[in-house]
Amino acid sequence: MSDTPVDPRRRHSAKVVDGVGKSASRAMLRAVGFTDEDFAKPQVGIASTWSNLTPCNSHIDELARRASDGADEAGGKGVIFNTITISDGIANGTEGMKYSLVSREVIADSIETVAGCEGFDGLVAIGGCDKNMPGCLMGLARLDRPSVFVYGGTIQPGEGHTDIVSVFEAMGAHSRGDMDLIEVKQIEETAIPGPGSCGGMYTANTMASAIEALGMSLPGSSAQNAVSQAKREDCEAAGAAVLELLARDIKPSDIMTRQAFENAITVVIALGGSTNAVLHLIGMASTIGVELSLSDFTTIGKRVPVVADLRPSGHYMMSELVEIGGIQPLMKTLLEAGLLHGDCLTVTGRTLAENLAEVAPYPDDQQIIAPLDRPVKAESHLRILHGNLAPEGAVAKITGKEGTRFSGSARVFGSEEEAQARINDGTVVAGDVVVIRYEGPRGGPGMREMLTPTSAIMGRGLGSEVALITDGRFSGGSHGFVVGHVTPEAIDGGPLALVEDGDTITIDAEADTIDVALTVEELERRRAAWRAPEPRYTRGVLAKYARTVSSASTGAVTDLPS
Repeated sequence: MSDTPVDPRRRHSAKVVDGVGKSASRAMLRAVGFTDEDFAKPQVGIASTWSNLTPCNSHIDELARRASDGADEAGGKGVIFNTITISDGIANGTEGMKYSLVSREVIADSIETVAGCEGFDGLVAIGGCDKNMPGCLMGLARLDRPSVFVYGGTIQPGEGHTDIVSVFEAMGAHSRGDMDLIEVKQIEETAIPGPGSCGGMYTANTMASAIEALGMSLPGSSAQNAVSQAKREDCEAAGAAVLELLARDIKPSDIMTRQAFENAITVVIALGGSTNAVLHLIGMASTIGVELSLSDFTTIGKRVPVVADLRPSGHYMMSELVEIGGIQPLMKTLLEAGLLHGDCLTVTGRTLAENLAEVAPYPDDQQIIAPLDRPVKAESHLRILHGNLAPEGAVAKITGKEGTRFSGSARVFGSEEEAQARINDGTVVAGDVVVIRYEGPRGGPGMREMLTPTSAIMGRGLGSEVALITDGRFSGGSHGFVVGHVTPEAIDGGPLALVEDGDTITIDAEADTIDVALTVEELERRRAAWRAPEPRYTRGVLAKYARTVSSASTGAVTDLPS
């Protein structure tokens, strides 16, 4: 019961459990299983996003126990606690989706709150769905204690090589009359066969890959099946790794550097990843104190090609990439081409280059990852657009399959629901630019994903004939000619608020521009007449979020320095 801690790995837990003055603390912990020996060990908090409300996270309770066992076996004391998760796949297309991006901040807040209160010396965070992964990383970054992130793993393909996006697109095909209800139900019943995150290079797999490239996951963590021995071993190894990080006092701020974020952007582009990576990487960088902006995605995107033939725009699923070696061989190829910073430190305690030194190349006959000199697309699919519709920037996902330029007539809607109804009833036709506004971080609030309307457009066969722009955002499963994150958002009086039906909008993904054919004088005339709509929410978490959230162009974070 000494008042002076002797183990430098216990700089936080010692304040909670050491000395006679902490007898009450120890008494509480004895009731949950602590022994005398445990009080002398570094405490490793295991942040679990387990929930049975979504397949992405339904297996994470077992993974959390594995991580705790790994910490215990390495000489620490694992303590499991939960944070929340929501399901984008369930909430998409409903008012509930407004809580999705909000949940990222709640998760970061809760991890910071629990670990800060309980005095954990290190942490493992396990995430399995879109927002809980960046939320975990932001929580770990705020605490800046030795930490490892574990990805819960990817789902298996459904019957007929289907996944969640197949279901959304079946709904669109049904509204067009191309699919009957029995066929829709067959896809619904078989597309999601068990635990794991959505199967393409959607936001979950994108962010898992980005976090591994960032150095905050153990090698291989991003490309493992959710239900597998490899994933169980990954969790055990993560728990043990925290003890080594504690011994060497390696913290997230030592790993999440400017160069590490450049590595993450590079890997996201090469994989053809989700537009949400832009929002989340900027948000994560802001939290750790690294300057990252939209322009960095443009700069890196000019030298990094897209080489992965992965859904939603390609053919293959993450489980098939797992079979050929995951992202490690790709990262080694990028490193050897001079496209990654090999000297970045990682949670192994080694550099990225050291981690990749013994990685074998992909099998010769694989078709998923193209050579750098014969890419799927020579430059990034993530295009940062500017123009009189987006003075502070917008984010487009243009693979080239949709073309690189679209000019059409605006069809304006004040919410996702309005747009969805008019897509389904055939009001939206070829040549339209669907404008969905008041869906930004403040305006929604919550910056909903437009997976339901984009899937309806694809399902109705209009993917190359209709564009969609919004101050909201997109699911990693969205594809087609889509532009999101338009800033300033409409609720703040951004130009998107001034667009009227019939205005000509032109999107050019080669010049990286997005403009409406209106003079400065006409825009000013409309601005003078514009009035912001009343907020939808005045109390509760959505109202609080709307009052505190930053612009999408700065990551839509709620913890900017005052």
